[in-house]
Amino acid sequence: MGRRAAWLAALAACAVALLAGCGERAPAGWSGYMEGEYVHVAAPLAGTVTSLSVQAGQAVAAGAPLFVLESQAERAALDEAEARAAGARAQASNTDTGRREDEIAVTRAQLAQARAQAALARSELQRQQQLLSQGFISAARIDDAQASVAQTAARVAELEAALKVAQLPSRPDERRAAKLQADAAEAVLAQSQWRVTQKQQAAPVAGQVADTYFRVGEWVAAGQPVVSLLPAGAVKARFFVPESGLASLAAGQAVTLHCDGCGAPIAARISFIATQAEYTPPVIYSNTQRTRLVFMVEARPAPADAARLRPGQPVDVQRSSGG
Repeated sequence: MGRRAAWLAALAACAVALLAGCGERAPAGWSGYMEGEYVHVAAPLAGTVTSLSVQAGQAVAAGAPLFVLESQAERAALDEAEARAAGARAQASNTDTGRREDEIAVTRAQLAQARAQAALARSELQRQQQLLSQGFISAARIDDAQASVAQTAARVAELEAALKVAQLPSRPDERRAAKLQADAAEAVLAQSQWRVTQKQQAAPVAGQVADTYFRVGEWVAAGQPVVSLLPAGAVKARFFVPESGLASLAAGQAVTLHCDGCGAPIAARISFIATQAEYTPPVIYSNTQRTRLVFMVEARPAPADAARLRPGQPVDVQRSSGG
């Protein structure tokens, strides 16, 4: 009995030691994973991939070329729009000026001829009036001479008015209509230029090429991503908190992230807390958690620390001692 009592006492001491050790461990916190905030680059127009300038894993700078789609139809439409815009501009400019100088010269010559004829008609009228006073002609001849003077004078007035009109620009309504047509042609030209430029996509931000979804020669629908980019630092921790622990968390609160091979804990701050509950995701549930409703929470590390983390990487999240 003495040996059995000693063995039970030793076993009890070990149990006490284990319990004491368990009581000194830090809280387990919550399980989660890193999520990447990708930039998916697509063209708003459909087409065949003719050039792919990047591959997965490659680092690219902002503005670096990514891919090019076939643009033969768009370039043909651009050429047509440029021609129509040039014609509309020329027509609008033409309404701001009078007739051509050669046309005006013809009118001037006709006016000079009409003035000479009018002067001749006036001289003939004077001569006929002298002959009438001397009794050599009848009064009817005077009527003919007066009619010729009136006719040539009217011709002179007509050509003077025509010359004035030839030197004037078009009417205000015609000029306004021509300008509106030119503006419409310019707008169509701008649309055609935009369509051509959209067939060549560049990196909107600097980052790493996460994946390419098409190869050269494949058809891409409008708006379908061809390349996905992961900007530097664009990762966040996503973890799930039971309702019982939700009240102790708030946006902006400091937490620490722990992961295998990360070394020292990584500081982060809560940026989002879901307003609706969901079931624990299968990738992180355990037998004691699978039936629990939890709230999704997101925390973002500082950009400098984000480089130590990768999308999909499992992490443990704990409240920061200073937060």
